[in-house]
Amino acid sequence: MIDARVLVTPRSYGAELRAELERQVREVRYNDLGRPLRAAELRERIEGCAGLLAGLDEVDAGVLATPGLRVVARYGAGVDRVDLAAAERHGVVVTNTPGANAAAVAELTLALMLLLCRPVLASVAAVRAGRWPALPGRELGARTVGLLGLGRVGSLVAERVAALGATVLACDPAVGAQAAARHGARLVARDELLARADLLSLHLPVTAETRGIVDEDLLGRLRPGALLVNTARGELVDEDALVRALDDGRLAGAALDTLQEEPPGPDHPLAGRDDVIVTSHLGGQTAEATAAMGRAATGDLLAVLRGRPPRHPVVAPATAEAGR
Repeated sequence: MIDARVLVTPRSYGAELRAELERQVREVRYNDLGRPLRAAELRERIEGCAGLLAGLDEVDAGVLATPGLRVVARYGAGVDRVDLAAAERHGVVVTNTPGANAAAVAELTLALMLLLCRPVLASVAAVRAGRWPALPGRELGARTVGLLGLGRVGSLVAERVAALGATVLACDPAVGAQAAARHGARLVARDELLARADLLSLHLPVTAETRGIVDEDLLGRLRPGALLVNTARGELVDEDALVRALDDGRLAGAALDTLQEEPPGPDHPLAGRDDVIVTSHLGGQTAEATAAMGRAATGDLLAVLRGRPPRHPVVAPATAEAGR
């Protein structure tokens, strides 16, 4: 057994993984709030911990300065909510789980696209209310789908949408034309993608360049009546600009699995709209994805605590040690 205390925050970290981790380390603490922790809340709970298995929590410099903290293992691929520079300064190893939930997020993306094209939710509500309306929709396979980002999730979305017969355009400077074609997509410049897409889907990490990328200008370049899907990060979207685009009819609808503030407040301007579908950041919440993320994050957490190299370092052990 490792003589260490560990804090685990993801709400979907399963019972089997909990039992296994508790056999491996001296003490395990869990998130008592049932949602991602803000930095101040995390600092209150991490005292004395050598390891943090983190969900979508705010892991800021104050958290990373915790005495004795050695590793932050992200339960997921994104590390935009971890201060990586501070991790290096304080000698904390950071890991993630790339690709573990890609299929799950891609399937949810496809589901949201279909729900935007066909009024399934409105029909279910009408039937429950005793009505039997005729509700016209659109066929996704007859549309042009634009993907901003063609990484692990974006490429899987491209394959699934192309299989339905849709024209798939993608914009990703890190991907070559041949690689895009293997996934059923054609690479184009961003301006062409925006001008041609009936449906725009976001598959980008949050960086200084992409934060707020879906702004007034980008939304104004979409063709009238376009649809937007975001299963990536809420920080990609200027929510005020999105509300205006929906209000003036430039955008016909949106489906969002992530918002800038989670959970949203009761008066959030997007959560109650009939032309917007908001889901509770469930992209990676399948049994298969949570098991894969949990195993990968737990394995790397335990490896670092045992003095071994992790499989998926973001801030590597050598870099972290140099920061001490």
